[in-house]
Amino acid sequence: MPSQPEAEFGIAEARRILGEVFAPWVQDLNLVVERIEHLPPDVPDWQPGALLRMPFSERLCRNGGVVCGQALMALADTAMVIANLAANRGYRPMTTVDQTTHFMRAVSSSDVLADARVVRLGRTMSFGRVTLLSATDNKQVAMVSSAFAMLPG
Repeated sequence: MPSQPEAEFGIAEARRILGEVFAPWVQDLNLVVERIEHLPPDVPDWQPGALLRMPFSERLCRNGGVVCGQALMALADTAMVIANLAANRGYRPMTTVDQTTHFMRAVSSSDVLADARVVRLGRTMSFGRVTLLSATDNKQVAMVSSAFAMLPG
């Protein structure tokens, strides 16, 4: 069972939740939580978030060796859930209400990074943005905006 919010929420707990809470097909993407940010540095406009990596696999590609949009959208959605957990400093049930993805360029033969940021966290809703990047050249692949409903429990 997921843990309750705690002051020491970190990368180990995020990885545990990723392995226990998400659907098996999402786990099959082999996503890696690389960074959690929930303690604000002394920087204006800082937002809590998470950085996830989706390792490249031919199984994620459509014709032509391009990573398919469905895999990229699943990465963005999952990264945003982990970012919300970071902002909440622990597990909190939630569900995606809206996700809009703007694909900017194709990515092939490269891991994909998802830099997810919580723009606004409320009692019942959360709003965020995710930047997807090719890990090979650090160029932007897509930008995603999302809204999540925070559920009781």
